[in-house]
Order: sequence, then structure tokens, then C-alpha cells
Amino acid sequence: MTHRKSILSAIFLLLALPAAAAQPVKLPAVVVKGSAETDRNFSPSLTSPDIEVARERIERTPGGVDVIDAEEYKAGRVSTLQDALKFSPGVYVQPRFGSEESRLSIRGSGLQRTFHLRGIMLLQDGVPINKADGGGDFQGLEPLATRYIEVQRGANALQYGSTTLGGAINFVTPTGYDAAPFQLRVEGGSFNYLRGQASVAGVKGDADYYLSLSHFSQEGFRDHADQNTQRLFSDVGYRFSDNLESRLYFSGIITDSELPGTLTKAQLKDDPRQANAFSVMGDQKRDFNRARVATKTTYRFGDSRIEGSLFYTYEHLNHPIFQVLDIEYNDYGAYLRYISEAELFGRQNIFTLGFSPQRGTARDDRFVNVGGQEGVRTNKLFQVAENYTLFAENQHYVIPKLAIVVGAQYTLARRKLDDRFFDDGVDNSFDRNYWNFSPKLGARYEFTPHNQIYGNISKSFEPPSFAELAGGPNVTQNSAQKAWTFEIGTRGDTECRSCLPGMTHLGWDLTYYYADVKDELLSLVDPATGLPLGTVNANDTIHQGVEVGLSLEFLNHLALRSAYLWNDFRFDDDPVFGDNKLAGIPEHLLNTEFLYQHASGFYAGPNFTWSPSDFAVDHANTLFNDNYAVLGFKLGYKPSTLQGFSGFIDIRNILNKKYAADTGVLANANGMDAAAFLPGDGVSAYAGIEWRL
Repeated sequence: MTHRKSILSAIFLLLALPAAAAQPVKLPAVVVKGSAETDRNFSPSLTSPDIEVARERIERTPGGVDVIDAEEYKAGRVSTLQDALKFSPGVYVQPRFGSEESRLSIRGSGLQRTFHLRGIMLLQDGVPINKADGGGDFQGLEPLATRYIEVQRGANALQYGSTTLGGAINFVTPTGYDAAPFQLRVEGGSFNYLRGQASVAGVKGDADYYLSLSHFSQEGFRDHADQNTQRLFSDVGYRFSDNLESRLYFSGIITDSELPGTLTKAQLKDDPRQANAFSVMGDQKRDFNRARVATKTTYRFGDSRIEGSLFYTYEHLNHPIFQVLDIEYNDYGAYLRYISEAELFGRQNIFTLGFSPQRGTARDDRFVNVGGQEGVRTNKLFQVAENYTLFAENQHYVIPKLAIVVGAQYTLARRKLDDRFFDDGVDNSFDRNYWNFSPKLGARYEFTPHNQIYGNISKSFEPPSFAELAGGPNVTQNSAQKAWTFEIGTRGDTECRSCLPGMTHLGWDLTYYYADVKDELLSLVDPATGLPLGTVNANDTIHQGVEVGLSLEFLNHLALRSAYLWNDFRFDDDPVFGDNKLAGIPEHLLNTEFLYQHASGFYAGPNFTWSPSDFAVDHANTLFNDNYAVLGFKLGYKPSTLQGFSGFIDIRNILNKKYAADTGVLANANGMDAAAFLPGDGVSAYAGIEWRL
């Protein structure tokens, strides 16, 4: 580990030295002739539109969507996905142990998965990060190497071919057009936390480039929670003409993470820093190396454009848990989309047609865990996942301010498992196909271009990943999860000097949704050890909730932003659990930040996270996680030009509250305490400094 850190430090120096002497790159003037619609949607990059164009496009969606400007979350520590997504309406994200490994859910997607990811399609520049079976890893993302994040909840992610209940989250890499020629950032703080990033960018004629190298390490708040990750992200584009551009993306990741495991409630209250004894005994961890390459091309003609991509990912995982998992992944795929904004019957119209195939294989070797090392072989599996998704959507303005949206998606998925371990005398091989047709109907009314009401009804379809089929001690053959979802809402952004005394700006995002879910995939864990037991299909479940985002500005210097979630997820006349609440997520969650912002660039103010009610840890609703409130404070300086030096101090959990930020999910704890709680970090402080040319 020390040797690798030394090599990375040398690379940082080699990258920083020539870049520090670089002069600012002057972007060439680009002139495009076309219709007003074409000019309005023009961005220096065809394949990676700037944030304003991205916002304009996403706000055409008749449902819950938003765009997160990376500059907003870079005002404080940027370590976990929670740091980047906590103020996105409808997104529930909690670190498992102050780490990049998080629990991410939208509308109850992957509700039972406290490890890895399921139920949301993660993308980098519109290209899937998820493996072909639907599983994903958070360490494949670098929020510091991101210009903005698009969040599309539920079936609103149809344009990406997403089939999941949760939708899609797209992390967009900076280009040479919108990134600083040189940037250097260092963060440090409690629990030996260290994060550093250096990036260079520029434009050379018709080519542009962006390169980011980052390092992250920490010992962690808890025992047995060391983490160490290095990432390389690059984005190289070439403009063949005003209407044709291609980009090549490459990323390389080396990540090592110790896993402290879950605690009982009594252990958490006694000493939240301790690790689960089984995790320590088995030296449980998750280490992997990944290389990913993708291409993306956009060709624009008239009022239409074609987007295409090819991608390939290699990953090798070493994962001592209940067994030692040694898995080698190869994933590859493509997508092709046609988007037309040509008028239809003399009215504005937007038509999208796309096809996305993806295939992945996994060589899954398993061994007895002997102190984190491979013992006797227990299994040898070869897995194949294939997905073929065809989707279409048409948005037609029946009157200038009212758009009707009709869409549909056909998905064929294959999950094949070849059991190549014969010593146990049991052949667990299977080859299953899952298919579904998912329609969507919606409408959006624009009071102004940025003030809207909307509604839609849609169907989602989610085949199980191999974590649901073979991720536990036994191989299972679960059915696909399906849901009908209805949503209605409004969003807006306006100057509002007469709304309240002193108010100058109001922004809002409010959505109510109701989902009738069939065969929900529920992953359960052992109440004694916290280890996975496998996945089952529930009968009928109901997911309904409210997603709220609010931003206010007062007196030109005071800014308030909040994100509130109401989650009402329950069984529907289940033969075992009746109408009980689904376990594992708080019913109410509020994140709020209040800042004083001076024109000079100085900012300061408190923030807090509040879960006001206890929530069930088991489906029988006999064991509950306690309510909690966590207070923080942030101050810093960032110049309006974003050039030169900026810095921050970020204090977390000021009152040193002992609480569980997340929990495992049990079937029935029988009212007994169980190893299902993941403590949140105690009081901590972080500071960072950034310099941009």
C-alpha cells in the first residue's frame, strides 16, 4: 500500500508541474447558423452539452427530474455520494460507514440493498456504469471530476433506456470547453481523511481534453474501516464539423475498502466506533481494479440528431465476506438514439427513438474465508447477463404551453448461470429470460419556460441482478420486479420579491408518486452476523411518497435550501407481514442548509439532517432504528470568477450524536436486538483548499 501511495504521489507531481506553468487557453469563437431552436440548443460540445442546455432539455420531462451543479457541493467536503446528492429531491443516500459505499434509493428502489447498488441506472456521460445484470459500484464515480449531475426519477429516465423503479443518475464529465485549464484541490480532516485531485483541460483547434487524477484515503470513524482509492478520468473530444463530434472516455480505478460490518443497537450506544467481530475475524473487505473505455458520437442535421456509443469495462474483484469472492467481470455494450425536434402538424414536437444492447460475463470463484484469505473452494460459477432495450417517446405540444408525452419500452433480459463446481453434487445452473413491455403517458403545462406542472403514469420492469440470484449462500431463481407508478408535481424557479418580505428568489420542486409493485426483490441479512441471506420476491407492495426541493434567497445575502422526503412503503395484504411497513428506510427525512453569502465570495452557516421518527429494521416491525438529528456548520470562500484560491471548513455532527445512519434489513427480529445497525460518523472536522488557473 505504501509503495503504491508513493508512486501516485510522484504521478501527482509530474502532472502538476507542467500544468502550473500553463497559460489560460483561449476558446475559439464558434459561429453556427441555423434555426432559433438550433441556436438555443447550441453548446460548445455536441456530445456533452453545457449545464444550461442540460437544464433546458431535462425540464421538458413531465416528471421528477433535476440537475445538480457540481460547484454547489464543492463548497464543502466532497467524499461520499451523500455530499453530492443530499439536496436532490427524491434521492435517499446514506453512507454505510462514512464511505463511498452508500445506500442509494429513489422511490424505494433497491430498498433492501445496503451493499452495492440495484434499482437505479448509474451513468457516466450517458453511458451505463452498471454491469449488464443491473448491479453497480459507487467507487466507479468521482464527484470531483464531474461538471454536473442529472437525476431522472422513475420512468422519467426513459431516454436512457432505464427500466428500473428508481430511474437514472448521470454524472457528466467536464470538457476542455468548460473546465479550468488547471485545478488542484486538497481536502483533509478527521479520521486521517485525505482527498486530493489535480486536473488539466484545454482546447487545441478542433480538439479538446480533460484529465483528472484523484486520491482518497481515510482510516474511518470505525475500526476496520480503512479505505484507499485512486482514480483516473479522461475525456478527449474532436469536432469534425459544426454538426459532428466524437468523444473518447477512459477511466481507471484502484480501490481497497475494509468493511466494519453492522452492530447491534446496544453495541452502537456503547461504542459506535467498534467493528462487527465477524467482519474483523474474516478480514472482510471489498477491493477491486477497474478499467473502462467508452466512445460517444453526436451527429446533428437540421432539427434532428443521432447519438451513439460503444463501451467496455473490465473489473477484478477480491471480496472476503461470508466467503472469499474472486470475480472477474467483462461488460460491453452500445446505444443508439435518434432525437428529432422537427415540428409536427405545425406544432413543436420532440421524438426520441433508441436501442441499447448490453452483455456482461462474470467468472465467480468462491472459497472458505480463512482470515480474509482463500481457503477450500466452495463454488465456481460462470454468469452471463444480456439486456436488449428498445424505447421510444414522443412529446407533442397540442397548444404552445401544453405538451402530451407518450412513450414505451420493450426489454428482453437474459440471466444465465453455469455451475462449474461439481464436488458438492448439486448443479445450480439455470438459463432464464425476462421480458416486458412498459408504456408511459404524461403531460406538462408550462406557465413560463421554468414554471411547470406535470403528471404521468408509467410501468417499470426490473430483472434480478446476480446479487439477487446468486449473491447469498444459496442460488435462487427470482422473478423480475414490476410496478405501475403514478406521479404528479410542479417545479419552478423565479424572482419572487413580493412572496415574502425580503425574499428575492424562490425555487421549488414538488412531486407526489404512488407505485403498485409486484414481486418486489427483497434482500435479507442474518440478524446475528449481518451477513446476506439471499433475496426473495414479495407479493404485493405499495410505494408512495412526496419529494420536495426548496431554495430561497433573502436580502441578496441569505440562502436556504432544503430537501424533504416522505416515504410510505408497505406490504399490501401479505400472507406473512400483512400491511406492515417495509423495513430499512425512514418515513421522513429532511436535509436543510442556511448560508450567509457575501458578494466577496465568503459564505457561512449551519446545516442539519433530521429523521424525526423511528423506523423499522425488520419487516415484522418488531425492531426499530431511533430517530436522530445531526447538526453541522460550514464556512468558506469562493470567488465569483471561480479562478484563484478558494477554501472551506466543514464541521459534521457537532453535538457528537450517536445514531445509525443506515441499517440492514431483517425478516423478523422477534423484538430482539440484532446486528443490523451502521453507525454514522461522530463529531468531525474537514478543511479544503482549491486553486484554479
